Amino acid sequence: MTEWEKLLSLVPGPPDWRIDWNGLYAAGPRSLFEKMSEVYQNPAWHGEGDVWSHTQMVCEGLAGMAPFRGLPLRQRREVFLAALLHDIGKIPCTRLENGCLVSPNHTGVGARMARELLRVTYGLGGTREQLCFRETVCSLIRYHSVPIHILSQDDPKRRLYKIAANGELAEDFTIALLCMLVEADAGGRISKDRQETVELVRLCAEFADELSCLRGPFPFSSAYAQHAYLSGRKIQPEQELYDDTWGEVILMSGLPGTGKDTWIRERLGELPMVSLDEIRRRMHVAPQEPQGPVAAAAREEAKEYLRKKQPFVWNATNLTPSLREKQIRLFQDYHASVRVVYLETGWEEQTARNRARAGEVPQEALDRMMKNLVLPERFEAERVEWNCV
Repeated sequence: MTEWEKLLSLVPGPPDWRIDWNGLYAAGPRSLFEKMSEVYQNPAWHGEGDVWSHTQMVCEGLAGMAPFRGLPLRQRREVFLAALLHDIGKIPCTRLENGCLVSPNHTGVGARMARELLRVTYGLGGTREQLCFRETVCSLIRYHSVPIHILSQDDPKRRLYKIAANGELAEDFTIALLCMLVEADAGGRISKDRQETVELVRLCAEFADELSCLRGPFPFSSAYAQHAYLSGRKIQPEQELYDDTWGEVILMSGLPGTGKDTWIRERLGELPMVSLDEIRRRMHVAPQEPQGPVAAAAREEAKEYLRKKQPFVWNATNLTPSLREKQIRLFQDYHASVRVVYLETGWEEQTARNRARAGEVPQEALDRMMKNLVLPERFEAERVEWNCV
């Protein structure tokens, strides 16, 4: 039995739904559990004390919930592992601010930490099934602070539609599953407002149900209308729009050594390509050197294609939302439709392919990229794909 199979076997199930904490501590990421036990939280909201104590209360509460027990096995495993890891981001993010313990951005940081743990340590990646399982867990962690605060946000309707849309990519992820986790999270602490917080989560679930996005993505009329609404245009989600784009630009995303060049050659044939690797070779710029001139040259190449209304491929790693957003905005300014294609392979295969590349990326740099990787979300472009190669 692999380490991953051991961990999955410890997810509580019938008939007694008991959590074997000794077994989990032995089979799970022990160093993270130990670090969580050393991180304390604001006593006003977490009278139970440290993050590990809170995590245990959340998991116990989740295991006792009837909706959790009614889930299919795969989803039960996903939401339980999300509960087990939901606050790991508090390890690096917790600090004292104006005399209070705070953990800003721990959800986003925690999702990246969980992704690295599941992919590198447990080998969860390289197949569609493993990719979707892992990213369901990561999405639950990433958005677990939303349901409690959604009704006080400026545009809660659009926010829920954006989050729910990720169910097109990670098929198990739903707002219902997210609210289940967050209800367990809200109940798994000692505070005066615990019941009030649980009620806020339930209101979020009711609101999502009214919006037709509780158990799956909202059925937009087209990919163009979906992106228009999710990107902030002042239209109604059910509205049909005329698609005025002239063609498609494909933006690649994936770690070095994934096989983007091969995928492009086999799937896209002779489609023109703006390749940052090729521009670096042409300009004699090493990857560890300043990349400003390379990026500027790439954007000029892209603009030439855009002015001619010529579809093309933008081939670079594009590992974070900010990097992708900059390029997507450029393409859409010229009225192109954008398809983001994320590629991944198993971690061992990933490192082997990287070593075999002519321009091998140092392993330390590859590890750093993995830590910062955020997969493209559905709302980022007209079309988004996750592919395993």
